[in-house]
Amino acid sequence: MDVLRAPMGWNSWDCYGAAVTEETVRRNADFMAKHLKKYGWEYIVVDIQWYEPNATTHEYRQFTELCMDGYSRLIPAENRFPSAADGQGFKPLSDYVHSLGLKFGIHIMRGIPRQAVHRNTPVKGTSVTARSIAKTASICAWNTDMYGVDPLKEGARAYYDSIFELYASWGVDFIKCDDIARELPHEESELIMLSESLRSCGRDMVLSLSPGPALLEKAELYKQTSNMWRITDDFWDDWKLLYNMFERCEKWSAHNGAGHWADADMLPVGPLRQDYDVSEVTKFTEAEQRTMMTLWCIFRSPLMIGGEMTKFDDFTMRLLTNEALLAMHEKSRHAHQVWRRQMAGTEIVLWTAVCADGGQYFALFNIGDADCEISLDMKELEIYRETELMEIWSGKKAHAGTEIRVGLGAHDCKAFLAGR
Repeated sequence: MDVLRAPMGWNSWDCYGAAVTEETVRRNADFMAKHLKKYGWEYIVVDIQWYEPNATTHEYRQFTELCMDGYSRLIPAENRFPSAADGQGFKPLSDYVHSLGLKFGIHIMRGIPRQAVHRNTPVKGTSVTARSIAKTASICAWNTDMYGVDPLKEGARAYYDSIFELYASWGVDFIKCDDIARELPHEESELIMLSESLRSCGRDMVLSLSPGPALLEKAELYKQTSNMWRITDDFWDDWKLLYNMFERCEKWSAHNGAGHWADADMLPVGPLRQDYDVSEVTKFTEAEQRTMMTLWCIFRSPLMIGGEMTKFDDFTMRLLTNEALLAMHEKSRHAHQVWRRQMAGTEIVLWTAVCADGGQYFALFNIGDADCEISLDMKELEIYRETELMEIWSGKKAHAGTEIRVGLGAHDCKAFLAGR
C-alpha cells in the first residue's frame, strides 16, 4: 500500500496490554473521531491477544487456550469482543470504526497457532494441515502462541493467503505483525511470503513490523515488504529510552520516504497501563513530551498514541493537535541530524529538514540535564541571508540574521520553520 504520510493513530498496547476489549476500542474511537480526526489522526489499532478469552492484564498467559476457527486461524474472543459472535469476527467493530471516518487495525503474531499444530487442524483451500507447514523450531522468545511457518512447505503460502482473506473480509486497514523484524535473518523468507499474501488479498492494508530494533543492513528489504518497521524495542516513558532514540533516528533517517517509514514506536502520553486498578500517567515531563513529539515529527516516524484518550488533560491535547508541528510531520523531507555537541554546559542536537511547501525546518534539542542559552550560526543550516522564522510550538514569528539566540530548558527543545 502506498502511504504518502507516516500513519497517525492510536494503539491499545500502552494502556491495556493484552487486556483490550471492544468497549475500550469503541470509546477511544469515538474520542478520536470527535477530537483528533480533523488533525490527521485516523487509525484505531487493537493490539495483542484479542483472541485470548481470559486475558485481564498486560501480561501474557503461556500456552493458554485461544479462540480459533476451523481453518487454523485466530478469531476474536467473544467475551471481550461481543460483536464478533456468530462468526462475524472483527467485521462489526471495523464497520463501526469506519462509520466514524476512521481506519481499523489489528495486531497479529508471525506464524500459525501452536494450538492448531497440536490439534492438526486444516489449512483452508488445501489438503494439508497446520502440522505439515509449521516450523516448530521457529518460536517467539516472549510469547507462546505461535510456531513459525516454513515457506518451503506445500500449503504455507495458502495459510497466509487465508488469514489475509479473513482480515480483508473484516475490513482491516492496518496490520501490526509481531515477532518478525528483530531476528530477521532467521525469518526473512517468512516475511517475504507474508508480505506477498497481504498484497494479493484484494484490500489495501498498511503493514507494520515489530518488534525492534530492526536491522539497518536490511533496510531495503523492509522498504520492499512493509510500510513501517520498528527501530527500537518497546518504547516507554523513560528518559533514557528517549535519549537513546536520537542515535537510532540519526542512523535511520535516510530510509524514510513516501510509503516506507522507520518507526520510533508508540507515544506514551496521557494515562498508561490502565489494565490494573490504578490510573498511571506518563512519567515524561512536559518538556520531554515536546522533545519526543518534535523528534518523531521532523524525523517522520509514524505517530501512534499510547494513552487512554478519554482521560487526556489539556496539555496532552495541545501536544497532539499543534497544527504547525503536525504540518512538519507531513511536509518534512530529507530530515537528518546536522550535529550533536557538548556546549553551554549541556548536550545539544540540531536537526534540519526541507519543507515540501518551501522553506526549511530545524529543531534544537537540549538532551542534557542543565538549562542553557546558545547561539546558532545560521550558516550551519546553509541559510546565508536574513530570514523569517516561525517557532513551531508557540507560533511566534521573528526575523533572524546571521545567528539566533535560543534558550532551552533541560530535556526540552525549540523547532522552527525558516524562510517560507
